[in-house]
Amino acid sequence: MGYGMSRLEEEYSEHEENNNDGSSSQVNNDFLNTHNDIFHMTRIRSGPSVRKSIGTRKDMISTTRLLSGREINSSGNGKFSSVDRAFVLGRYLPVDGPEKVDRMDSRAYVSQFSADGSLFVAGFQGSHIRIYDVDKGWKVHRDIHARSLRWTISDASLSPDQQFLVYSSLAPIIHIVNVGTAAKESYANVNDIHDGLDFSQHEDVRYTFGIFSVKFSSDGRELVAGSNDDSIYVYDLVANKLTLRLPAHHSDVNTVAFADETGHLIYSGSDDNLCKVWDRRCLSTEEPAGVLSGHLHGITHIDSRGDGRCFISNGKDQAIKMWDIRKMTSNADSYEDRTSNWDYRYSRYPQQYKQLKHPHDQSIATYRGHSVLRTLIRCYFSPVYSTGQKYIYTGSYDSSVCIYDVVSGSQVAKLKGYHQLTIRDCSWHPFDPMLVSSSWDGRVAKWSRSSNPRETSDLD
Repeated sequence: MGYGMSRLEEEYSEHEENNNDGSSSQVNNDFLNTHNDIFHMTRIRSGPSVRKSIGTRKDMISTTRLLSGREINSSGNGKFSSVDRAFVLGRYLPVDGPEKVDRMDSRAYVSQFSADGSLFVAGFQGSHIRIYDVDKGWKVHRDIHARSLRWTISDASLSPDQQFLVYSSLAPIIHIVNVGTAAKESYANVNDIHDGLDFSQHEDVRYTFGIFSVKFSSDGRELVAGSNDDSIYVYDLVANKLTLRLPAHHSDVNTVAFADETGHLIYSGSDDNLCKVWDRRCLSTEEPAGVLSGHLHGITHIDSRGDGRCFISNGKDQAIKMWDIRKMTSNADSYEDRTSNWDYRYSRYPQQYKQLKHPHDQSIATYRGHSVLRTLIRCYFSPVYSTGQKYIYTGSYDSSVCIYDVVSGSQVAKLKGYHQLTIRDCSWHPFDPMLVSSSWDGRVAKWSRSSNPRETSDLD
């Protein structure tokens, strides 16, 4: 079944491609000449490192040539370098299929691979959270019934050691479940313990609220959460207490993320149209380390590049923006919102708004071609291992997944034709050319890229 409507050419190319649906993807002409080192690092990390020794241009290098270079030990270490591996695997976009993973009778809101790719988590509005064992034919590893659910499961996150799962809904309590018990092959039963972590137990909290976003720290010791009381919360799981509440924005905090493995920096995005950076080492005044403006409407999701400097955000202005925190300012520049009467939950984005630009846009790149309506649609960097993070991908209201080239800004693939309703979340396998989409039609689907095993084997 060929639902992938766009393909990369067999020989790598960075030239701009038009969307197959006739819409235009906004490509920043400054990308190819930019002096920002994030783009140069992306080029370096996605290879190939051997083009000088092979003596040909990057866009003409085939997997066969790279294999030949490895055989003659052109790299000096007798194997593929990480950038050569990313260059080869990054050409095999997961655009074939899809294959059905599951079908539920309620909307899918959350879906994510574990860090090692062995597990996959999907959360549904009808209170189910299913964890699948990827390495065992996508057998259901856990079938969890959410407790105290309000409206829907808004977010879910696996701990780094994959022993615990936290999930949130539009309530101030986040539940944590032990999913690493010995009964790995069985469904979760009534004896599963759902410990409730009450985020409303803070002296400054005056009313109930809901949580939109929750993430583990890289060491699994803390949780960070964003809520619709305009605040960021940090919970210490070791001490079992709430350690921080920040009145961070002037509207709902839809998304939060740790910037890197240190846990010192936190990124947040809000319906006040701003992204903010928080340094936990200097929060005595409860002021952000910096503010980044450029979105015309609220931010729905943030994903960190993991380097403590760069992140992307999805916005209700139908755009993904890339940010370099070295460009942040101490305060947001004033901007008169001329689109405040529009509500993304009830109507499509007005055509006249697409021509508007923020006069003080601090982003370093903008990616367009998908649609963000009705729900907090998520976006991500592609994996380091298999692509060198050279792509950005996102769900879309038009039942598709869009993949963009980070450097050129072009849309290189659009996965469509299978789902019938909004794709809120999607996840790229950390090592294999595989992407899973979850939709409001209740379907969870797996996209992959078939390839000649001779071309992709022994890449380490």
